[in-house]
This record gives sequence, C-alpha cells and structure tokens, in this order.
Amino acid sequence: MAAGCQLAVLSVISCVLLWAAACQGALEVSYYDETCPRAEGIVRAEVRKAVHANAGVGAGLIRLLFHDCLCICIAYAKLPVRAFGTPQGCEASVLLDASEDNPEPEQDGIPNTGLRGLDVIDAAKDAVEEACPGTVSCADILAFAARDASYLLSGYRIDFEMPAGRLDGRYSNATETLGPLPSPFANHSELATKFAAKGLDVDDMVVLSGAHSVSRAHCTSVLHRLGNGSDMDPSFKRWLRRRCLTGPSDAAGNTTVRQDTVTGAVLDSQYYTNVLRHRVLFTSDAALLASPQTARMVRDYANGDGQWEKKFEMAMVKMAGIDVKDGTDGEIRKNCRSVNSN
Repeated sequence: MAAGCQLAVLSVISCVLLWAAACQGALEVSYYDETCPRAEGIVRAEVRKAVHANAGVGAGLIRLLFHDCLCICIAYAKLPVRAFGTPQGCEASVLLDASEDNPEPEQDGIPNTGLRGLDVIDAAKDAVEEACPGTVSCADILAFAARDASYLLSGYRIDFEMPAGRLDGRYSNATETLGPLPSPFANHSELATKFAAKGLDVDDMVVLSGAHSVSRAHCTSVLHRLGNGSDMDPSFKRWLRRRCLTGPSDAAGNTTVRQDTVTGAVLDSQYYTNVLRHRVLFTSDAALLASPQTARMVRDYANGDGQWEKKFEMAMVKMAGIDVKDGTDGEIRKNCRSVNSN
C-alpha cells in the first residue's frame, strides 16, 4: 500500500477511535434542569416562531447541526494541537463569524454555502442568556434547535430527548469543511467512508439522508444529472431542466429547487419513495440504491410505518454526540458568533 493511502486509512481509523473514546460521555438528558430549567423551552419557542414564519429555516437548522458535527482529528486535518483544544465535532464552530484572528471560518467553506438559521440561534442564545447568564452553550442550543425543528417539521411525529452538556470550541476553519462533509456528488463508497469517519454506520447514513425531505438544493449541484445517461426519471428530469435552466433565480443569481416535490415542507419518509422512483436530485441520493443493503433500507423506510422516524430520532442523538468538548478544552460563549475574549 502506498504511503499516502496508508496515511489516509490511519487518519480515518484515528477519527473513529477518537469518536468512540470521546463521544457522548458527558452528555445527559435534562442537563439544565437545575441550572437553567427554562433553557429548552426558550429554544423551542424561538424555533417555533421561526419555522411558522418560514419552514425552510427549520430545514436550515437541521443542516446547521449536521455541518457542525464534523469529525476532524489532528491526523486528518494535519494540524498541530492548539492550546485551546483540537478541532472536533459538535462544538458550535460552524456558528463563528470571520474575525481578525480567524478570517476564514467554517461558514466560508464551499459546503456551507447558503447556511440558514443562524439568526434563530442568535435569538435563542440572547433569550437564554437573559434567563441564565453564562450557563447554556451554543453547541447545546444548536442541538436543541435542530431537534425542535425536526419535531415541528414532522408534524410532531419526530419527538425525542436531546442529551446536553456540550461546550463550545474556539477554532473554525473553512478549509476543513471540504474533506469530512459528504458531497452531493458522492458515490456509495465515498458516502459510507465519510460517515464511518464520524462514527456513523451505513444505517445512520441512510436514515440521516432522509433530512433531504425538507431541503432545497442549488441547481449547480444537479445540472450534471440532467443529461443523457442519467438514472433520473424522465418526467422529473424534464421538470428540473425547466426549473433550473429557465426558472427564477435569487439576488445572487442562484436557482434552487425542493429536494422533495411531493411533501417538501414536511420531514417524512417520502424521500425514500422518491429514491425508489428515481426522482431525487443528488448523485448521493441515487447512490442509496447502489448496494443491496442500503436499497433494502430504502424500501423499508418507504413503507411509511413510522420506522424511519424512530430511527431518525436515534441517529440525530448519535450524530449530535460526535466529539463533544468537555471542561478541559471548551467554553460557554457569551455570543455564538465569536469566542470569548479570555
């Protein structure tokens, strides 16, 4: 095996081992019952207000959590250990704005284009700080907000407890979003490898892909599938061509489409029916049919019997526990957009 390949394999293994050792150890359900008993209710109220005004913000909150919970270990990122802790997973690093000390945070990474819901996290943090100053981390607020968005967008069918006790990190770098995050262009093998590097198995991969039920996508991620030879349903392809090539665009010149054209405002198992019918946007969506194992899962979750919702609850908790920070290398930010001055 070439030295470069050996390094890549060791990097993935190191990430998985770090995840197994550090994940979820300090997290507890009802973590703030004594120190800030209103915390989860305050966050849910802010999320409810935002989702009722625009369901797309709820989808954005779920995406924010996913994009925050990266498994980046020192071997993978080729970075020295820093005094303020190593870059890890669910630590609210995706919320950090550019600053003089950190001019290119994760928000500027290509996979993070069009992040939504940051203002909801800000509003929730402000309200929680007023009730319980310096008590609730931004990482926990983000985890609660994604949980609450799932609850609201699913019509209350996805309902689970989110363990808490995360601390906030102080490091964020745009260049490190390219490697760990699954790409919409990824094939089955690439998807499985990237999820495994975060301690997530193939079932988690298929289950969490169901969040595309309420997502929107840029047409630039879809155009390569609109030509001849695509597995896409012909009528769906024609609709996408019209929408992407001649449809209205936003102020930045981007055209977006719903990932689910059937129940696009509801977080449900319709996504899996769409996969089976070849009416999905991304290569990574279609790739779920590339192996007998994942194709069987897709068929099971398309039944609409509530199985997927329960699996989604468990997968969200598992994902939200990736490489959390504890008291030795984290903080509770006063402002989710910037690290504390000390």
